[in-house]
Amino acid sequence: MNDQRSADRPSDPGEENRDAARDPSAEPVAHATRDPDPEETREWIQALDAVLEREGPERAHQLLEALIDHSRRAGLNLPFKATTAYVNTIPVNRQKPSPGDAELEWRLRGMVRWNAAAMVVHANKGELSQGGHIASFASAATLYDVGFNHFFRAPSKDHGGDLVFIQGHSSPGIYARAYLEGRLTEEQLEHFRREIGGKGLSSYPHPWLMPEFWQFPTVSMGLAPMMAIYQARFMGYLHDRGMLDNGDRKVWAFMGDGEMDEPESLGAISLAGRERLDNLIFVVNCNLQRLDGPVRGNGKIIQELEGVFRGAGWNVIKVIWGSYWDPLLARDTKGLLRKRMEEVVDGEYQAYKASLDGGFVREHFFGKYPELKAMVAHLSNDDIFRLNRGGHDPHKVYAAYWEAVHHQGQPTVVLAKTVKGYGMGLAGEGQNITHQQKKMGLEVLKQFRDRWHIPVKDEDIERVPFYRPPEDSPEMRYLKERRAALGGHLPVRRRNRETPALAIPGLDIWKTLLEPSGEREISTTMVFVRALMTLTRDKTLRPHLVPIVADEARTFGMEGMFRQLGIYSSVGQLYDPVDAGQLAPYIEAKNGQILEEGITEAGSLCSWMAAGTSHSNHGVRMIPFYIFYSMFGYQRVGDFVWAAGDMRTRGFLIGGTSGRTTLNGEGLQHQDGHGHLLFSVVPSCVAYDPCYAYELIVILQDGLRRMYAEDEQVFYYITVMNENYSHPAMPQGVEDGIRRGMYLLRQGTEGHRHRVQLLGSGTILREVEAAAVLLEEQFDVAADVWSVTSFTELRRDGLAVDRWNRLHPKQQPRTAYVTDLLRDRQGPVIAATDYMKTFGDQIRPWVEARYEVLGTDGYGRSDTRAALRRFFEVDRAHIALAALEGLAEAGSVERDSLASAIEKLGIDPEAPNPATS
Repeated sequence: MNDQRSADRPSDPGEENRDAARDPSAEPVAHATRDPDPEETREWIQALDAVLEREGPERAHQLLEALIDHSRRAGLNLPFKATTAYVNTIPVNRQKPSPGDAELEWRLRGMVRWNAAAMVVHANKGELSQGGHIASFASAATLYDVGFNHFFRAPSKDHGGDLVFIQGHSSPGIYARAYLEGRLTEEQLEHFRREIGGKGLSSYPHPWLMPEFWQFPTVSMGLAPMMAIYQARFMGYLHDRGMLDNGDRKVWAFMGDGEMDEPESLGAISLAGRERLDNLIFVVNCNLQRLDGPVRGNGKIIQELEGVFRGAGWNVIKVIWGSYWDPLLARDTKGLLRKRMEEVVDGEYQAYKASLDGGFVREHFFGKYPELKAMVAHLSNDDIFRLNRGGHDPHKVYAAYWEAVHHQGQPTVVLAKTVKGYGMGLAGEGQNITHQQKKMGLEVLKQFRDRWHIPVKDEDIERVPFYRPPEDSPEMRYLKERRAALGGHLPVRRRNRETPALAIPGLDIWKTLLEPSGEREISTTMVFVRALMTLTRDKTLRPHLVPIVADEARTFGMEGMFRQLGIYSSVGQLYDPVDAGQLAPYIEAKNGQILEEGITEAGSLCSWMAAGTSHSNHGVRMIPFYIFYSMFGYQRVGDFVWAAGDMRTRGFLIGGTSGRTTLNGEGLQHQDGHGHLLFSVVPSCVAYDPCYAYELIVILQDGLRRMYAEDEQVFYYITVMNENYSHPAMPQGVEDGIRRGMYLLRQGTEGHRHRVQLLGSGTILREVEAAAVLLEEQFDVAADVWSVTSFTELRRDGLAVDRWNRLHPKQQPRTAYVTDLLRDRQGPVIAATDYMKTFGDQIRPWVEARYEVLGTDGYGRSDTRAALRRFFEVDRAHIALAALEGLAEAGSVERDSLASAIEKLGIDPEAPNPATS
């Protein structure tokens, strides 16, 4: 231990002490309370040791459980303790030895560390200041390296491949390894965080930007854990439905201990435990630091997380101490070292490593007890500082991963203790500022180079060159052999694994929904449910459908699907439902098709994302339909929606009971008047607000065609309402207008003095139609009525036209679609929707006439639909008044006549402003 090697270099100082780690003659571990009969305690411990030695840990566990159960039945109150001692879960004598070449792996780890740091330093040279992170990967390098060398399987013809969620801030290390493998060039590394020219690498894992490389977007902290849980669960869903043979595929998710404070990080771990997802492995890099300081300076984050995960039914493996601690722990027969390990808080552990001084550790850690100080008297200060943490010891990490992949019946979390900025030395190892470290001075670079034995000369070090050994070197041969043995490169996102395009039916399969409903009044929500039921009768598409609902199926009228499709349960249905004799009983089944997630919009969306990326992750095209209260849509899970776009998710999001005034009676927290605006910010989201059944059907069919026949990288957001009304037959030739976002629904009658253009969407379109009749019958104004199925798509079309014209000044200018539709039309243009005015205002630049927008700005409230529409000023009377005002502004009617119109329409001019009241 007197050389200058890093503490994660291969070594096993505890090898000769394996048997001593469990010495039956050893003294009992020290306890907080005084033992009244140490001899009796020793006999019990020796008896337990004998069982462990002769019959194994399973039998010992069985006996202990029986004793605890008997004690409780006898009335003894035994408090539950979810944590174990602050030592490694896997004892030395049970460690699975790594089959790899430890020396070559150490050298490769050093090269990856160097190239990762060099990449970030290059990105911040001179005036570039592109940012980047060194410290996160520095702490996790061994955790990834062991996985890449021995555990992470790539998709191949023989294996479906593992899904690996890589912590976003570790991306430089992943790029650095890919560079050694020959997947990335030096030029690409030079352009880290400079993507515009096509040569660069994205800052973090972004499948949208690097669609052949990254699998999952993870840098928005807290999202990866929940996404990973639902990906693992969806693999079980596909398996139980007979659509996928998972084999021994695993879902690995890497995250930081600070990240675990995000509610989403722990929000679904009980699901994983309940579902017994033994295909799921979390690796929490416990470097004890978050972005600004310690994670739990006054406590122990590893112990805290152990209790939380163990209580949720997970298998917990703690990797706290490295091999250099094994001889000391073997000599700790009285438990004093373990006691000291327990009482030191994380803030102190951070200080020990930040000091870079073994003498400081000797004095402050071992020095509290003379016996401990004597225990390390034979060690130099360098030896003491080199006492390594488990997350930097490849032997300990390999043993933990081996146990994790072979554990059955539970998900596993590996809690690995590391040092943030490990190996960075004076550049900030263990310091609070380490996360923001982006530059390294000359002396620090030399120290870093020497620590990892990188063959870069002093005269070259200032330019921080990347290093890759010759192709025929032992390191490069080993690197490629290991990945070849595991199926190929990772990470990788293979679009060419997609199955052939699905055969999408034409509109005729929904023939009855395209016809007039007559006196039968139904909501567009029910139209959607019937359209989905129709798809289930298509033998080709039915297996691919994934209906998802967050415990509101009866709200949306979907309970009829319970019997037909079944609700997925990994264990089937172990009880008789209370409604078993009714028409639509709650039926759970192991091969059930509906994902009924419970009251969790985040979990439901994660299931939707898992289904919507199945084509890439599993080679199976799935068509997810997730229906939810629109108000609890984007604003509740917007970060997940953005991530869904990033990873090219396909599928349908159905915003149910949508609109500020359509959902009567519920009130402020239920009435959605802004959901479409929120979804409009996602570039790959195609959004529609249809009013009539035929509009919805055309949109659904077009979405199926675009996503599943033509492979467009988009997803659909469609709002549906709970208001019942009759639906007309589809007018001839309107399909293209529905898809593009707008078409003429009603031509105003002739013979009137004036004319206006009325635009509407959703159920407010019906108020627009009523306003047209009102204008013609009472004010001698003809009104053309336009159904706008998507203001958002109209805006995108207009922006694209403007850009083309700006960049092609010598060519004939193009015109926006909405401009073409309205150009030869007379009169002002009035738009009314059940959403904020900004929604309809999106198309203002391309409307050449005077344009007035009505909308539902303000908080929602409870009342009837009629009262709500009058309050928010989107009813027929206000639409008619806005049209008359537009005519007055154009000089077509006298402005003084507006006062009499207000009175005639029954409008209170002193009513409160809905936007502010």
